[in-house]
Amino acid sequence: MQKTKFSIINDKFTNLLFGFLSSSWKSKSINLISVLIGYFLFANFITKFISEGQNELIMVPIIILIIELIIRSKPSSSSSLFNIWSVVDKIRIGATYAVILEAFKLGS
Repeated sequence: MQKTKFSIINDKFTNLLFGFLSSSWKSKSINLISVLIGYFLFANFITKFISEGQNELIMVPIIILIIELIIRSKPSSSSSLFNIWSVVDKIRIGATYAVILEAFKLGS
């Protein structure tokens, strides 16, 4: 098949949506476990944080700062730290999901 602009865009879009299917079982399971660990840790952290109700004005900017540092410190994919960063990033995604889900539960 000839490589047209449309086929290149289509291939990139397909890889973006379904690229995780071509990875190995090891990386899929590590990513899933990382997301679930992030969700579990932050769901418990938020529950404790809400029940105490102290230091909210200090903790929220610190959490946001940590999340931004994780996002902005992405190494190149050829780096030896990329796999560790990928696990930490998946933990961040699970934590963000826990925060959003808790906000929906509280109705705010």
